[in-house]
Amino acid sequence: MNHVRCFFEAHPASLIPLHLLLTDPGFETHLVDELRPETARELAGHGLLFDGALEKHRWLAFARQTLPDVRETTAVSINAWADAILDAVIGVLPDDQPWRLHLWPAYGEGRAGLNRCELIRKAVDERMKKRRRHLLRSLEASEAVFGPKTSLVQVLLTSPENGWMSVLAAPGPFELRGLVSPFLNGFVPWAEDKSAPSRAFAKLVESEKRLGLAISAGETVVDLGASPGSWSYVALQRGAHVTALDRSELREDLMRHPRLKFLSSDAFKYEPPQTIDWLVCDVIAAPQRSIDLVLEWLQKRRMRHFIVTIKFQGTDEYPLLRQLKDHAAPLCADFHLKHLTANKNEVCVFGSLG
Repeated sequence: MNHVRCFFEAHPASLIPLHLLLTDPGFETHLVDELRPETARELAGHGLLFDGALEKHRWLAFARQTLPDVRETTAVSINAWADAILDAVIGVLPDDQPWRLHLWPAYGEGRAGLNRCELIRKAVDERMKKRRRHLLRSLEASEAVFGPKTSLVQVLLTSPENGWMSVLAAPGPFELRGLVSPFLNGFVPWAEDKSAPSRAFAKLVESEKRLGLAISAGETVVDLGASPGSWSYVALQRGAHVTALDRSELREDLMRHPRLKFLSSDAFKYEPPQTIDWLVCDVIAAPQRSIDLVLEWLQKRRMRHFIVTIKFQGTDEYPLLRQLKDHAAPLCADFHLKHLTANKNEVCVFGSLG
């Protein structure tokens, strides 16, 4: 269960909002580096407490999930947890607007934590039936991207009686969608398709889910560095028209596909004859080259949407991502920079120009 390990630290009551940033094992120091020159408290486990302004850090590649304005909470029973959650949301969430409740454990290895969360959620539902039916009516179970009217309540249990609670009223989740994930714990399960040329297709599918858009029938796609063809495979399966570029050919069945045009040429020199719907790129290249490619395509508005992998040789190159935050994000209507569940030593940048 532990896609995120828990951490504990008591902090004094303060009027300064604290934000809980969750990250993957091994990426804590990189998340700290992203927040500099401001500081964050690195805690035991895999996460940070940060008391700076989240608005200045809308794109943190190594923060898988963020709990804004978090409060340390203690509840001695399932019913006490249910009461604490309702007390936190009543009068805070906008009336008759959708909201979501994310509740998950970060302790233990078995089912005990999951079972406790399920029982707490049932207790919350029962209380809303009796006391706040309007809240129950507007509670939604969805992983769709946040809309401007959607609120989010997150509860992370670090033990049966202790945890962290965050209540982010609309339009907060929408405005901070580069930080706050619509997926529980910020985790997107790996996509599975044994017919794909490689497992790399999972990065494309996950990016689409986080963006809330997917390649669809009739759209035009340019796949740079396409071999062996996993990203082209996804686009073709969806009914798109694909121009694939690589020095090596794609898998044989893809090369024969009537909606695929293959060009044996340099992916970094290609210019489409007209604006396309999607640029996708999983090419193996130095990170600066891939970053420059993204910026050039955005500046010349060659595409409507894009998904590009930035691959690293080591960890000292991670600061290069600042260029995308400073120069790519302002060119986009929707922008994301994220170390995906399916990523290794790489980060995906994706978004829409609007």
